[in-house]
Amino acid sequence: MSKTKTSFFCQACGHESAKWVGKCPSCNEWNTFVEEVVVKGTDKKNEAEWKEYSNGRLKTISLSEVSSSEETRIITPDAEFNRVLGGGIVPGSLVLVAGEPGIGKSTLFLQNALLLTGITTLYISGEESEQQIKMRADRLNISNENFYLLTETNTQLLFKEIKKLRPALVIVDSVQTLQSPYVESSPGSVSQIRECAAEFQRFAKETGTPVFLIGHITKDGNIAGPKILEHMVDTVLQFEGDRHYAYRILRTLKNRFGSTAELGIYEMTGTGMRPVSNPSEILITQKEDALSGIAIAATIEGMRPLLIEVQALVTQSVYGTPQRTVSGFDLRRLQLLLAVLEKRGGFHFGMKDVFVNIAGGLKVEDPSIDLAMVCALLSSYEDVPLSQHICFAGEVGLSGEIRAVNRIEQRIAEAEKLGFEKIILSRYNQKAITGRPKAGIEIIALGKVEEVYQYLF
Repeated sequence: MSKTKTSFFCQACGHESAKWVGKCPSCNEWNTFVEEVVVKGTDKKNEAEWKEYSNGRLKTISLSEVSSSEETRIITPDAEFNRVLGGGIVPGSLVLVAGEPGIGKSTLFLQNALLLTGITTLYISGEESEQQIKMRADRLNISNENFYLLTETNTQLLFKEIKKLRPALVIVDSVQTLQSPYVESSPGSVSQIRECAAEFQRFAKETGTPVFLIGHITKDGNIAGPKILEHMVDTVLQFEGDRHYAYRILRTLKNRFGSTAELGIYEMTGTGMRPVSNPSEILITQKEDALSGIAIAATIEGMRPLLIEVQALVTQSVYGTPQRTVSGFDLRRLQLLLAVLEKRGGFHFGMKDVFVNIAGGLKVEDPSIDLAMVCALLSSYEDVPLSQHICFAGEVGLSGEIRAVNRIEQRIAEAEKLGFEKIILSRYNQKAITGRPKAGIEIIALGKVEEVYQYLF
């Protein structure tokens, strides 16, 4: 019998301590240590099994012996999913996907697994029965002979089944339900999540099999479990969106095989997740009448240009302190822009309530949205609607100047494709667009916020 040992683990970061301490020395959180029983098993047979699985490739090797050829990625039929992963699924990668309950994580991965008809896929579920997964698959209306189900939570039994089946892709739903026999604590605890993730990491790296771990999030929006879980995996994806809207966003938080600025947009339908290939059309409201306080911004998310609608409402304040309410935009950035308009333009926002919203539930961090935000604020302030055929791309500086933004050609091309007649951008972007062929969109280059106001109003 192996000797039983107890340790104290920090629930916030997973730091291990021999005794209880009030303040975690690693993350400085208070009262986060809990006692867990740890059984140090000495009979881990997996190493030998994976060595046999990977043809005995476990040996020290010189860097010059390593071939620098690119790994052949598994390309899924879902173009949005491929983009977010950096061009497809990398063999031997460990990917963690987290999101709110009921947001559609299981639906998305079941759908993608069923669409991969050419490879053997194993879907491990610790939360649902075979009948529940079958009902969801029937609703998706996709059939696949190479798709296998396993409802089990014990990691050693899982690896025995994996060794028999030898799948080319493994999906685990969810990592918080798994239990390793080497750690004697309940599923979902810090030590269990860490041990189970470590076992799947060893399996993925030694066999070259890609593994997707679906994870839960806590009530404050962080991924449940120790922070080390995010360090261990190769890619961290966040699946987000308002459950009251049909649209969902798959965002990259960490990616060792591609850009971390990518996002994929999906629409939740009765038959699963529909990838949205042209999100600009859904992010711009089709309206009959021209309304004040609305401007269209040409932004870039990752490698993709997006045209999004910026909405602003400026009203007389009825309270002593004016309100500043934002949705999808940085509050401090809004206060900065209001200060610029007050100082450089002479507009008295100090006694006005200001409400700002980015349509479609997006959160935008691209500074090129500044100019559209300023124009939406001025449009609402003057109660004069802007033309529906004009869009904006420019960063606003503290002295009221319009600063140049990157990849302006892509923004112009996207605006032109969607039928906009004019685009207002920075005078300092002119160098980037002087040599381009004559476009079907009029380019207006201005240098200061005052010039934009005079042009529009």
